[in-house]
Amino acid sequence: MRKLTTYTLFLSLIIFISACQDKTDVTDLSRYSDDEWKVLKEVLDIPEDPYNYNVALPSHFMNSTGQNELVVDADMATLGRVLFYDPILSVNNTVSCASCHTQADAFSDKVAFSDGFDGEKTKRNSFALGTVPNVEVSYGGFSQNLFFWDHRAGSVEEQCEMTISDPIEMGMDLSTLSDKLQQEEHYRILFKKAFKQEDINNDLIFSAIAQFLRSFDNDNTKFDTELMSAGDNVHQTFAGFTARENLGKTLYNNNCASCHGSNHITAGTIVANNGLSLNYTDKGLGDLHSNSEHLNGVFKVPLLRNVALTAPYMHDGSIATLEAVIDHYSNNIANHTNLHHNLKSSGQARQFNFSNDEKLALVAYLQTLTDEEFITAVRYSDPFK
Repeated sequence: MRKLTTYTLFLSLIIFISACQDKTDVTDLSRYSDDEWKVLKEVLDIPEDPYNYNVALPSHFMNSTGQNELVVDADMATLGRVLFYDPILSVNNTVSCASCHTQADAFSDKVAFSDGFDGEKTKRNSFALGTVPNVEVSYGGFSQNLFFWDHRAGSVEEQCEMTISDPIEMGMDLSTLSDKLQQEEHYRILFKKAFKQEDINNDLIFSAIAQFLRSFDNDNTKFDTELMSAGDNVHQTFAGFTARENLGKTLYNNNCASCHGSNHITAGTIVANNGLSLNYTDKGLGDLHSNSEHLNGVFKVPLLRNVALTAPYMHDGSIATLEAVIDHYSNNIANHTNLHHNLKSSGQARQFNFSNDEKLALVAYLQTLTDEEFITAVRYSDPFK
């Protein structure tokens, strides 16, 4: 009886192990099947083993986050990359997220107002997604709405949802979005890879795009290299900067950093009126709140990484060049009722009166904030064949 019992238990264990192995073979999503890979390769130019989308943080970023690496799910980011570049997200398959956010321009647009799905112009200048070092690093610790020029979205996911459904930008009926993607075999494969299910829903769509955007990493700049060499002391003379770049850095820190931030990680001021005009047709935050005259003409203060690539400037794209932006702050600030106090002196609009040499120095310094690797990295590029 004991031998029979032992044999029975042994046989049961073998069957159990075999069943587990069979189950693992069926549900293992660590790599694509041959048939799945064939489908994907017909449409996409992506690696079978996904790119590493984790964000390794330099020391001056770590001071803000307390982490040395931000973990990004590579399969979700891969799916998000495909979605970001796919015009299928628009109602008539004509525009994608990338139509208004091009990688070579730090994910901004070269025109003041972008074309929506039916050719109608957007109401504001396309916000440059590559002006922050990383979305989580710059905005992850805040609880208030921080996205769009008027801060109307409270998360990256909500920003994606609002853009896709915007009646001018992409015009998509969100009630039909998931069914539209479900009909595409390559999306069923990618969603199974990323979320372990083939059923697609809007929350998963927005989460995937958000993972892709959270993988954006803007720290391979001359500024960051010199800041680390200087022991993360932004006020120290940078040995690798030219005299003009160091002068521009000093001018920036003395005159601009109170709003835009000295380390270009977080802004010193979240929203502001910067005196573009005495009268604003687009009232910014003022359009979103009743009885809020103090918010008329108030907009998001952007960070300035890759700023040399993101012309035209301001919420309305009204300033064509970086040099003209500096001219605005030098001599052309309008004394609007809501003008930010950093731009006022004795109740009047402050005029910085930069000399020509100082203007050239500011431009030279701002050009050190360009991350050439970011704007050419294949992992952020169009994956479609």
